[in-house]
Amino acid sequence: MAEILRLSPKSPPPPARLPRHVAIIMDGNGRWAEERGLPRVAGHRAGAETVDRITTACRELGIGYLTLYAFSEQNWARPPEEVGALMQLLLDYVQKERAQILDNNIRLSTIGETDRLPLFVRGPLRELMDKSAANTGMVLTLALSYGGREEIVRAARRLAERALRGELTPGEIDADTFASGLFTAGMPDPDLLIRTSGEERVSNFLLWQVAYTELFFSPVRWPDFDREHLLRALSHYEARERRFGLTSSQLTAGAAGGPDAAKVSARPC
Repeated sequence: MAEILRLSPKSPPPPARLPRHVAIIMDGNGRWAEERGLPRVAGHRAGAETVDRITTACRELGIGYLTLYAFSEQNWARPPEEVGALMQLLLDYVQKERAQILDNNIRLSTIGETDRLPLFVRGPLRELMDKSAANTGMVLTLALSYGGREEIVRAARRLAERALRGELTPGEIDADTFASGLFTAGMPDPDLLIRTSGEERVSNFLLWQVAYTELFFSPVRWPDFDREHLLRALSHYEARERRFGLTSSQLTAGAAGGPDAAKVSARPC
């Protein structure tokens, strides 16, 4: 495994217990560029290279789902020239990574209000998503024009519309029903959320989905985040006990009771 991942001798070994779903807030591109006297777009360009590195590492490790916060709903308020540069970088990424995605059995997906993306990006992105839809390896999801609060409001509005049409009653709405109306319907919730660049907040990302997610904050700017930093985050995840509101003794008893008991004990409450 060390040879496959091309790890340095100082890198920690891949942990035995891996998260099924890793989500990443890719923060620090602009500050990385400013610290080097470069335009912000240079940081975004360097960050795109990191996306390639981390996607490859996650695929080789066997992580099933990788979700990247690429462009938030609030990012539309940035200077028009920066937004335009980000859209061009997104197109460049789709074109450059097309072969890697298709050749490595990766399924590309998106969450967010992607209808807001310019057509010159939307077309190639949709085409690659359709082309990779049958792939059974890792699911790579890009959060584009995405906001967690906006997603929750959208789901609530759709449930209200269904109730008005008589398709369900208020009493029939539970957590599973609500989650089915989110962009992430059909995906497991993240097990691990990584945020780079030293900020310690979730910034409107997957607010519903991270209720029981383990959080890891790295001081490293996203363009400098590499395999070693990823493995450190995974090692921290491996060391944590995920109790989902239960006690340690309940989890131990559930595991001792067999698969069914363990499944019940690990269920979020």
